[in-house]
Amino acid sequence: MAIDTTTQTSPATTTPPGVPRLSTREKLVLFVLCAAQFMVALDFSVLNVALPDLGRDLGMSQSALQWAVTAFALPSGGFLLLFGRVGDLFGRRGLFLTGLAVFGAASLLSTLAWDPASFLAGRALQGIGAAAIVPTGMSLLTTTFPEGPARDRALGISGTLLSLGFTIGMVAGGTLTDTFGWRSTMALLTVFALIVLPLAPGLLPKTPPRGPQGAAGAPERPRLDVPGAVTVTTGLLSLIYALSTAADHGFGRADVIAALIAGLVLLTAFAIVESRSAAPLVSLPMLRRRTVAWGNLGGLVTFSMMSTIVFVLTLYLQEILRLSAFETGLVFGVQGLLSVVAGTLAPKVIGRLGARRTLVCSLTGQGALIATLLLLDTHGWSAWLATTAVALASMCHLGAIISYGLTVTSGVPDEEQGLATGLVTSTQQVGITIGIPLLGVLATTSGDLLSGVHTVVALDAAIVLAAAALIGLALRRAQSRT
Repeated sequence: MAIDTTTQTSPATTTPPGVPRLSTREKLVLFVLCAAQFMVALDFSVLNVALPDLGRDLGMSQSALQWAVTAFALPSGGFLLLFGRVGDLFGRRGLFLTGLAVFGAASLLSTLAWDPASFLAGRALQGIGAAAIVPTGMSLLTTTFPEGPARDRALGISGTLLSLGFTIGMVAGGTLTDTFGWRSTMALLTVFALIVLPLAPGLLPKTPPRGPQGAAGAPERPRLDVPGAVTVTTGLLSLIYALSTAADHGFGRADVIAALIAGLVLLTAFAIVESRSAAPLVSLPMLRRRTVAWGNLGGLVTFSMMSTIVFVLTLYLQEILRLSAFETGLVFGVQGLLSVVAGTLAPKVIGRLGARRTLVCSLTGQGALIATLLLLDTHGWSAWLATTAVALASMCHLGAIISYGLTVTSGVPDEEQGLATGLVTSTQQVGITIGIPLLGVLATTSGDLLSGVHTVVALDAAIVLAAAALIGLALRRAQSRT
């Protein structure tokens, strides 16, 4: 019997929360889905430290190097909602396999790139593949594992590997680049795709297309909301371009301002289109659910604020404490290890507290631990404070990742899981994108770097704690109405 993960469970009326046993097939399905998600997460960070070598080898200028990241971020974030809905309507398994094939081929193209154009084309295709893999992989996971302890555990493992992917990418990127060159970072992703792709067809469940029900109860031919798809995709592309570019060049550039305005106008048009569409890409009633709206806000805050802290701590450790890149990697390596611990503990905590309470508690812990970084100074002991605080905050961060995903997808029908998980993963992508340009830039543009770091830390902690309070109040009201 599935246990409701959104409410407090009672030992007197339910089975005590525990870790369910998975069958061999379920373990293999989970391996395939999590390996694909890990591969995409790795791609977000593995190339970062290799950018200087990449630029010298391919003849890319310093200003052009941002496109190595932006070329991936644009399609991977812009097409998430569209591909999530396409998977719902036309079959998730097929789209997931297509995404894997595109991602693998694109990684090989990036590995063998002979000039900037071929490399950036590979990165853009990687982003398109990732946009197909992430929402369909998440919805395959939530529909394969029933709501309750099994899904809690599956999402706990997935969230752990997602966090590890970012962390390991930072460490592995430097090691691979120093040992084998920048191309090895892209070759690693090719190998991952070659491992996962042959296993997936025989393991993943077939998902037939799910169209709306006709008058006689038979499914109608699936229809895609083309105006909604065009407006939301171009709106997200514009917004992500503006925020990614602003991270390197500030918000004063004309193209950044134009892209921000275009993104906001297009997303407003998307909302109008969806309110009038007979078969909307995004169900507005779903967005009106408090669990969906406030759960996604929790995801947006935890991703954006944690990515900002990782960014400013990287600057602080290397520029102020003068740690080497390897030593800085070790600091974040501790973060990764404790994320594994958090992934093991989170399903048990969720089983006891419920997903909603766990989300609020996790955000509160993340904000409080980030606030301790205000004590950082120029002395060596600060490295130990940074290591401890960011590692413990990351445990809370991982709890927030898992519980916000459960909060948003809990109670959503299987035929709308792609939409719900598309929202979850879009929130993740936008969160990772907006944190650094909105707050991290305060550290890089400050005349005194330490003062800038303190400013960012204070604002970061305040935003997380305020969000925890607001989400706690809103979800408590939602629960009292159910």
